[in-house]
Amino acid sequence: MKYASILKIVSPFLLILALLPTTLVQTGCANIVPPMGGPRDSLPPRLVKVNPRDSATNFTGKKVVFEFDEFVQIDNIQENLLVSPTPKINPLVDSKLRTVTVTIKDTLQPNTTYSIDFGNAIKDVNEGNVLKNFTYRFTTGTALDSLAITGRVIIAESGKIDSTLIVMLHSSTDDSAIIKEKPRYVARVDNNGNYRFNNLPSGSFALFALKDEGGQRRYLSGSQLFAFADERVTPAVSPQPITLYAYTDEKEEKAKQTLPQPGKQGNNKKSDKQDNRLRFETNLGNSELDLLSQLELRFPAPLSIFDSSKVVLANEKNEPLSNYRFIKDTSNKIVTISYNWVPNTPYTLILDSAFAEDTSGKRILKTDTLKFRTKNENEYGLLRLRLINLDFSRNPVLQFVSGDAVKFSYPMTGKEFYAKLFPPGEYDLRILYDDNKNGVWDPGSFFENRHQPEKVQPISRKITVKAKWDNIIDITLEK
Repeated sequence: MKYASILKIVSPFLLILALLPTTLVQTGCANIVPPMGGPRDSLPPRLVKVNPRDSATNFTGKKVVFEFDEFVQIDNIQENLLVSPTPKINPLVDSKLRTVTVTIKDTLQPNTTYSIDFGNAIKDVNEGNVLKNFTYRFTTGTALDSLAITGRVIIAESGKIDSTLIVMLHSSTDDSAIIKEKPRYVARVDNNGNYRFNNLPSGSFALFALKDEGGQRRYLSGSQLFAFADERVTPAVSPQPITLYAYTDEKEEKAKQTLPQPGKQGNNKKSDKQDNRLRFETNLGNSELDLLSQLELRFPAPLSIFDSSKVVLANEKNEPLSNYRFIKDTSNKIVTISYNWVPNTPYTLILDSAFAEDTSGKRILKTDTLKFRTKNENEYGLLRLRLINLDFSRNPVLQFVSGDAVKFSYPMTGKEFYAKLFPPGEYDLRILYDDNKNGVWDPGSFFENRHQPEKVQPISRKITVKAKWDNIIDITLEK
C-alpha cells in the first residue's frame, strides 16, 4: 500500500522528465556558452587617475601617466596631438594596457601654462570608442593662466565650414613669421567652425587660420586655405568672438601649375605630332547650345593670331549668317561668338585652318566644321525669386550653385530676380557681397596690400527649378 502511494507520486514526475528536451537533462562535462548578443559597448574610455593631477602647479616633472577604466590604444598621435605653447620637440606618447604615458622631451619654460590636447587619439581597444578632445593642463608657475580668445572660421568663397583647419597665435610682429616659424599656440576648429584658446597669458598675438599641410603649421602655398585677423588680438577673461575668413590665393596657385612638370618631355614622336595641333573646347553640351549662353571657343594656351574673317557662322545648309560678332577675353584663351540665337535651330561653325594660332605656333591641321543646335524653350522653366532683407549697400550678387560650382551669377539691384528661361535642376543659393563690383568673388591678400577676401553668405534653402513650370519662391535672408 505504501509502495503504491510512492509510485503514484513518482510516476507523473518521470513522465515530465521523459517529455523534456534531451538537452535539458543531459549531464556530464560540457562547455559553458555565454548568451549571444547584448548591448554593444559605446562608451569611450574614462579617466580614473592621472599623475601629476590635472591643472597641477609648480610642475617640474618629465612624465604624465593617465590611467583609464579599460584597455586603451593610441591612434594617429602625430596628427591629433596639439601641445601649447608649441614645443621645439614634441613629447613622446605611448600606451600600455590601461595607461597612456606622456614623456616630455622639451625644456619647460618658467611660469608658463601648458596644455596637451590629444584630439581623437585615445580610444578603447575592444570597440574603438574615441575619447574626444581630451586635454590635460599644468603650469610651471603658481597658478594657471586664465585668459582666452574665441571665434569662428568661415570659408569666404562659399560661407561653409572646414573642420580640418587649425587656428594659430604668433607672438612675433613680423608678417613672415607665418611662413618661417611655428606658432606659439594652436587650436582646432570644430564642426561648427568655432575655435577657442584657453589658459592664455596676457599680451598680444597675430591671429591666423590655415589648412595644415603635413603638420608643418606654416603657410606654404597659395593652395592652402588661409585667414588672418586685421589687427593683433589680446586675450581676455570674457573675449569677444573674432571671425576669420579663409581663402586660397588662386593667382599664386595657377602660376605654380603652369611651371614645367618634370618627366613630361619625352621623345615620343606620336605625342609630338599630336602636340603640334591646335586644340580647343566649347561650352556645348551634347552638341547643344544653352539659350542663356553665347558660343565659346576655349584654348589651353593664349592665341597670338585670331583672324575672324576665317570663321563663318552658317545655317544648317552652310549658308553664311550675319550680325554676329567675336569677343576675345583678356587672357586671349577664350573667343566668344555672340549672336541672337533662335531656339531649337541648327547651326554650323566653319573654321579655316588658318583662323587661329597660339603662342607656340600651333594651328588646326585642316578646315574644321562644328555642327550644333540651340535648345528648345520648353526645356526651361520660369523663375521668380523674391529676396527679403537683401542689403543693397554691399553690392549683392545672387549666385546659383550646383555641385559646389557657381553656374550663374546675377548682380542684384532690386529684391526680385526674374528669368523667363532658366535651366531646370537643383541649386544652392549664395549672396556674394561684391566689394569691387566686378561680378566675381575675389580672394584676400595678406602680404601685398593686407585686405580681406570678399564675403559670401550661403542661403540655407535649396531650390528646385522645374521645366515648363512657373517657379515662384520667396526667400527671407538672415540679417
